[in-house]
Amino acid sequence: MDHSQNWGNCPWRLDFRPHQHSFPDAVDFAIVGGGFCGLAAAIQLKSVARTRSVAVLEAQTIGSGASGHTGGVALAESAAGDLPGLGDVLGGYRQFTRAHSLETGLDLPGCYELSRSNPLPDSPIHWSDSGELCATKLVPGGTIDPGKTVSELARVAEEIGVEIFEYAPLNGAKFDSEIDLHSGKGNLRAAHALFATNAFALEISGIQGHPAFTTAVLTEPLSDDVLRQIGMAERKPFYTVDLPYLWGRLLGNSVMFGCGLLFFDDWRELYSLDINSGKAPGLFELLENRVHALHPALAAVKFTNRWGGPICISDDWKPVFRRHPQSSGCLALGAFSGHGVALSVYLGVWAADVLLGNRSLPEWS
Repeated sequence: MDHSQNWGNCPWRLDFRPHQHSFPDAVDFAIVGGGFCGLAAAIQLKSVARTRSVAVLEAQTIGSGASGHTGGVALAESAAGDLPGLGDVLGGYRQFTRAHSLETGLDLPGCYELSRSNPLPDSPIHWSDSGELCATKLVPGGTIDPGKTVSELARVAEEIGVEIFEYAPLNGAKFDSEIDLHSGKGNLRAAHALFATNAFALEISGIQGHPAFTTAVLTEPLSDDVLRQIGMAERKPFYTVDLPYLWGRLLGNSVMFGCGLLFFDDWRELYSLDINSGKAPGLFELLENRVHALHPALAAVKFTNRWGGPICISDDWKPVFRRHPQSSGCLALGAFSGHGVALSVYLGVWAADVLLGNRSLPEWS
C-alpha cells in the first residue's frame, strides 16, 4: 500500500518505475531511501566505481516520501544557515545535474526573504499578515520540479547500472564487519551503506531528528494582472524569516503557499496520517484563510490542491551527516529541516565520495 495516497493531491507527476531484478544476497553499496539524497548518492557511487554493485532500497515507491511532496524551493544554505565547509550548494547541485544531463526544471531567479520590518525600498510584496509582510532581502535560490527531478535521478541511476527495489521497507539491521539489512524484499548484505530515510526508520538509520508533517496549498491559475497586484510578477519564490512562518512559489500562474507542522512521537504515525481527518483539516483551513487575507486580490481565490509531506527536524536545525554509531562503513544523512531540495542532492553526492574514501565528512558533523 502506498501510504502517501492519504497525503493529498500533490501537483507533481512522477513517471518512473524501475525494472524488475532478482533481489541480491550481497552488494558493495546499499542505499536505503529512494529520494533526492539516496538517488544522487547512488549515481555518484556507480559513476565513480563502475565495477562495484549499488542497490537502492525504497520502502514504498521512488519519491513517495519527502522528495515527491516538497514544494520544490531550492536554497543555497541549510536551515541553520551557512555551515563550516558547506560550500556552494546551488553550484554543486547545478554541476551534478548538468554532468548527468538531468532535467530538473531548475530556475534560479533568486528567492525573497520576507519579514514584518525593514522592507526593501522596492519590495514588490506588501501583504497583511500579522503586520505588513514585505520583502527584506533577495538571496540565492529558485525552484525545481520535484516530480521531474526524482524521475530523472532514478532513470539515470538505473541506466548506469544501479538496481532499484521498491516496496522494500527496512525492518532491521545488524552491524558487523558488513551490514546486514532486513527488508520487505529479503535480506541483503552490504560492505557499505547509506541511510537516507530522512523522517523514517529513525531507530535503525542513525538519523537523529523529530518527524513531522508539513502542509501546502495551490491556488487556481491567476491572471498576470493579479500576479502583478500581489507582487509575484517577478516569479521569485519566498519564505519568511520571522513568525508566523510562510513560504511559497509559482507553479505556472498558480501560487503555492505552505506553512504549519504536525509533530509525531513515532515516525510510523506518518503512515497512518490522513489529511482529511484529525488535526490536518484545521491546518489547511487556517492556511487558506490566511492566504485569503494576504491581499484583496486573493480574497476570493479558489484552491485546487491540498497536500503535505514528511519532514525531519534536528535539534539544532543542521542536517545530520555522520558515520552510523554502530558501523564505520555506514553513513546516516538526513534531517534537512525543510531545506532539502538542493541540499539533499548536494550532500548525497558528498556522502558517496565519503563512502568511496575520496572525501572527509563535513566539519559540522
